[in-house]
Amino acid sequence: MIVFAQLSDTHLDGGDRADERARRVMAHLDTLPLDAVLLTGDIADHGEPAEYERAREVLASPHPMLMCPGNHDRRRPYREVLLGESMDGLPETGPVSRGGPTPHTPRNGPVNQVHEVAGAVFAMCDSTVPGEDRGLLDEETLAWLDAALGERPGVPAFVCFHHPPVPLHIPYVDAIRQFGEHGLADVLARHPQVVAVLCGHAHTSAATMFAGRPLLVAPGVVSTLRLPGEEGIVDLEAPPGFALHVLHDDLRLTTHYRTV
Repeated sequence: MIVFAQLSDTHLDGGDRADERARRVMAHLDTLPLDAVLLTGDIADHGEPAEYERAREVLASPHPMLMCPGNHDRRRPYREVLLGESMDGLPETGPVSRGGPTPHTPRNGPVNQVHEVAGAVFAMCDSTVPGEDRGLLDEETLAWLDAALGERPGVPAFVCFHHPPVPLHIPYVDAIRQFGEHGLADVLARHPQVVAVLCGHAHTSAATMFAGRPLLVAPGVVSTLRLPGEEGIVDLEAPPGFALHVLHDDLRLTTHYRTV
């Protein structure tokens, strides 16, 4: 059995409110017997280096911490501060994608990482489009994901990113969800060992299906978005939440949502 937590959308901005809510979640997770903690994007609110320095402190965990960026994150400071990669000699500014191909450099290439933890594979994919809020797994990322899963055909896997690849019936989120989802579905069809797809971005607990797999959305730590018909759009008073995923030995997945 594998037990891991998933949180998303901490939006650390240097202020006390986001800081306290993230610390509250992390303090609770520290008490649990977890194999890993996943953070599915929007770690920082403005993508500033100081916000990632704060994130390194606030999000420190005794458990393995697996992360991917969201649309509020910026790749260069994310790499420099959270991953410890040197960006010396690379300019801070440069061409960004507006729907077309993005020139690949260490500064602006997608931040994709694969981890093997407790007998499972976690493919942490970069679904961001620099300069935009919508999501996309570009051809480079899809090829990387296909290869990463192909190297581990017998190992249960989770594909993780920020943007949900289907509408969730929240108009604001649906307008900036992950598009081009057919490419992802094609990759998943080749890898039956993928147990589930995990994402954030929607600031709400949600569960649906994508390409025949569970698609599980972590609630937002910093805030909660409401559905049409509910009062208001953003609930700043709802407590921060997270998901607890339990993968049984028979590869059956159970998810519990919690608030603290």
